[in-house]
Amino acid sequence: DVLTYADQVETGDLIGPRIYHTGPGVFGAFLEENWGSLDDVRNTLKRYSEFYHTNTIKQYMAGNRKQRQWVIMAAKELGLMPTIEGGLDFKMNQTVQLDGYPGSEHSFPITPLYDDAVQLAAQSGITYTPTLLVSYGGPFSENYFYERYDIHDNPKIRRFLPHEEIDQRAERRAWFRENQYVFPRIAATAAAILRAGGNVGMGCHGQLDGLGCHWELWAMVGGGMTPREALRVGTIDGARGIGMEQDLGTLEPGKLADLVVLDANPLDDIHNTEKIRYVMKNGRLYDGATLDDVWPRTRPLPRMWWWEKEPKGVK
Repeated sequence: DVLTYADQVETGDLIGPRIYHTGPGVFGAFLEENWGSLDDVRNTLKRYSEFYHTNTIKQYMAGNRKQRQWVIMAAKELGLMPTIEGGLDFKMNQTVQLDGYPGSEHSFPITPLYDDAVQLAAQSGITYTPTLLVSYGGPFSENYFYERYDIHDNPKIRRFLPHEEIDQRAERRAWFRENQYVFPRIAATAAAILRAGGNVGMGCHGQLDGLGCHWELWAMVGGGMTPREALRVGTIDGARGIGMEQDLGTLEPGKLADLVVLDANPLDDIHNTEKIRYVMKNGRLYDGATLDDVWPRTRPLPRMWWWEKEPKGVK
């Protein structure tokens, strides 16, 4: 599970990115919690602060507004940052902003937004993560990209994912007329919130390892963000959204040495985000195509088990 993966990456047993997670979802009144008081909610959230050791939690529409307020009160006491599932519920989306939630995941179900709703999102300080790859209100935008890109042809995907998993994701896909996609309108709303001084995050929902985050950035630009704005969402705004802007998100003295070196400028074409020459994590440099160590030591990536099972002679 994600807790184990995060620990293994942290101890060096696995090569991987920094993993920030929320632990198991907080479902509260949907399950057997029977939240009747602030103390009940404290008891639930102590699992996260004392056992799971998460900095953030994700609350899945857990109960009524009073119970949601208890969640944010208990989270503040325990040093947790709560975010919430959007849930296609615009009334709830509005009240969590008024109640001080730091984050809202998934798109607001109404587009376009009037300026008062844009200003509320911007001035509340919430981080709005529209998660365009699984956009509400229409076909998921991941289908848009699967229609246009054959991931079997991507050498990195073939290197880092088992072939069976690639087939499961790409062999059979739904097709939609382009005018059925809603992600450009949702991305335009996110751009309006950003330009009003709000904070927007990038979430690709784990839809496709590797390419998913690139597709999310491209979808944001497809909705009217400039490449610079989309890159800001994918870096410093995302770090701010999880309370890590003091360590991540920009290249500054004193911050962690995490960066990506590209072969082409994404400000000229946002699709250039995929053209990765090197990746550095904590000062350790990797080849962007192979994940071989480049500096300060030279070492190939350990062989993956699925490399031995890869079909031979398949183009």
